[in-house]
Amino acid sequence: MSSNPSLRDLYNPPSSAWAFIPPPSPMQNASVPAPAPAATSYQWTTRPAHNSIFDLSPSLDLSEPSSLDVSLLLRSLFASALLQYTSTALVMPLEVGKLLLQIQWIPKDAPAPSSHIYEEEEEEETLSDSTNEDESYFADPAASHTKYPAPKPVDDQGYVIRTSVLEDGTRPEYIIPVGSMNGTWDMVKRVATFRGEGWLSLWKGLLTSCIHDVLFSNVQPLVDNIIHSMFLSSAAGLYRPPLLLPVASHVITGFLLSPLDLVRTRLVAQSAMQRYRTYTGPFDALRQIIAQEGGIRSIYFHPQLLIPTILDNGLRPLLHILMPTLIAPRLGFGPHVAPDTSPIAWAFAQVLGSMASLLITLPIETVRRRLQVQTRGTAKALRTCAETRPVPYNGVVDALWHIVTEERSDLPIKRKSKPRKQQAEHAEENDSNDLLAEKQDESRWLRNTGIGQLYRGMRMRVGVSVIVLLLTTFGGQQEVDGGWAEL
Repeated sequence: MSSNPSLRDLYNPPSSAWAFIPPPSPMQNASVPAPAPAATSYQWTTRPAHNSIFDLSPSLDLSEPSSLDVSLLLRSLFASALLQYTSTALVMPLEVGKLLLQIQWIPKDAPAPSSHIYEEEEEEETLSDSTNEDESYFADPAASHTKYPAPKPVDDQGYVIRTSVLEDGTRPEYIIPVGSMNGTWDMVKRVATFRGEGWLSLWKGLLTSCIHDVLFSNVQPLVDNIIHSMFLSSAAGLYRPPLLLPVASHVITGFLLSPLDLVRTRLVAQSAMQRYRTYTGPFDALRQIIAQEGGIRSIYFHPQLLIPTILDNGLRPLLHILMPTLIAPRLGFGPHVAPDTSPIAWAFAQVLGSMASLLITLPIETVRRRLQVQTRGTAKALRTCAETRPVPYNGVVDALWHIVTEERSDLPIKRKSKPRKQQAEHAEENDSNDLLAEKQDESRWLRNTGIGQLYRGMRMRVGVSVIVLLLTTFGGQQEVDGGWAEL
């Protein structure tokens, strides 16, 4: 019996070079010797790919040790902060105009004062008429009807008492005139051209707004993950999480960041004039509020701040989730409309849902801004650049009731002017009276109610929603960015 041959002589060490040459077949191995490997065979390289995107992402070479690159981290943070700051600065003028419109107080019982401008023709006729001079000389001044205005009431110290917010003579120099704008853009232009404010006032509270937005966008997902890990088990799988969990994460995040929102509102509302300014910056505002208005507990748990914060941060995500699901089946695209199957229809439903949500969220936001402007404790009243209510509100319901019942919505308010001639033809008077009667009937509900005051900035937000819809439709995105609705 012969022994098994050894396999030692049959082993050939593999070549270290990679060659894209097919191995020879057994028949060729028997007859034709194997060709030598080509000298120009392709060699695999170990050089990592170039890292693009401003060299801010991690290296693509997996062989390098995974250590923290401090310079790369700092550059990434700087680029992110610069992008966030720039995006916030672009929309800040509209935010300032909207906030000032929301806190502006316009009572409906404020009479529009006449200009008391006497025409030269009337003065010449009065001076040339000698008979009227003689009659007015011997007439009783108390019984005669004079064209000069009655003396204005004064206080004990001799200062003229302000009887109307439309009076320019008694209006403080740091307050923008009431009733001279008809929208957010008009308020932006008025702030820029007002002597006490200027163009730089359109970016009041920019740093605070940027910090608030960055913290909210980072803290809210973290809180949402914590809530899901606490109340949802791993067996939930593909089931949809309850609706209250994302709403709760927004409420908790808004509650934690409510002092920053309070500081932002105060900084935007205060006058930009140096001698009337209350706060020099966000840190000074937070320090004064804590020291004079009840401490940290008050800025979190005061009823006039806590209840509007919960309502504002709770209704927004709730309506943002519910409204598209209620509107999408009624658009005529079918019973089942989802972001994956019908992205355009779903985007259209989201935009319509955001517009419908403004009918509920805008009044709550307006009330919250007005309550934030009010000072509490031992703090002095904030000197705002917009007209505010001299008597503070007692809460959310009280603010809603007084806004609707004691304010007017017909902006811009037309000032009365004295006619040039007191005598006019009866035909022209009848025609003008008919036209005035029709105009008064059309604007009577605006003149006698403050419902329009609850929806300042409505047109701007509707315009932004339409722009978002167009960008979503033609840009190929499948989800409407809800952050635009926060303007």
